[in-house]
Amino acid sequence: MLDDRRKQELQQFALKIRIGAVEEFGARGFGHVGGSLSVADVLAVLYGAVMNYDPKNPKMEERDKLVCSKGHAGPAVYAALGLKGFFPYDEIRTLNRPGTNFPSHCDRKKTPGIDMTTGSLGQGTSLAVGMAMGDRLKGRNCRTYLIVGDGEADEGQVWEAAMFTAAKKITNLVWLIDHNKKQLDGYTKDVLDTGDLRKKFEAFGFDAVRVDGHEAGQLYDVLTGASGEKPLAVILDTVKGKGIEEVERTMGNHSMTVSEETCDRWIRGLKEKLED
Repeated sequence: MLDDRRKQELQQFALKIRIGAVEEFGARGFGHVGGSLSVADVLAVLYGAVMNYDPKNPKMEERDKLVCSKGHAGPAVYAALGLKGFFPYDEIRTLNRPGTNFPSHCDRKKTPGIDMTTGSLGQGTSLAVGMAMGDRLKGRNCRTYLIVGDGEADEGQVWEAAMFTAAKKITNLVWLIDHNKKQLDGYTKDVLDTGDLRKKFEAFGFDAVRVDGHEAGQLYDVLTGASGEKPLAVILDTVKGKGIEEVERTMGNHSMTVSEETCDRWIRGLKEKLED
């Protein structure tokens, strides 16, 4: 369980991740704003308190790994990695520019600390399964953490990978479902209602829990709990665009065109929260 001081540190880390992502969007003029902001808290807990890694040795064999299958949330991942020293932080402002090491979707061949290339929705799930199985076969003491979008769960490949994960009892793979309830062109319940995701993962053979995806204490407790005989699926109850009210209220906040002035205003608001 986190004490109050540690929880505040992780909350501040999440705010810094949001600031970093907005700096990227402001420098480029557009980006996947909503879904990057919704995963900032889980990234803060993973990189701030849970995962075993070494920024100076990003290919360390027994490192814990992150696969952000919803690869368009890459800007938030880049901000977390930059804040942890995988590369000079200011480089993230080259997001999606010619020759950049920070494309709009995660690419392991370009960015230090990215463990798997993702962005073709659904495919990151199978890749994460293979990575976790490989670590298990090699006797490595490490975990793979897989972030999946709730809109991405429309893809059949997601459920094939889930079925395989449960059938083979791949308990060193933790599924994290970003249930922000929106996707590219609408609410998930209207585009393709996936129903009760916790019950669905339980039916596939997982231990499944639902937590507040913006509450560091809940995230930490579930991610550091003892491993059982079944793989774990964590349904993150999140808000798309979390942390910036203007974005939260915007229906089409999946990908947004934003001015540098708007992003500067958002950053000032986030920094005010950081100083509270």
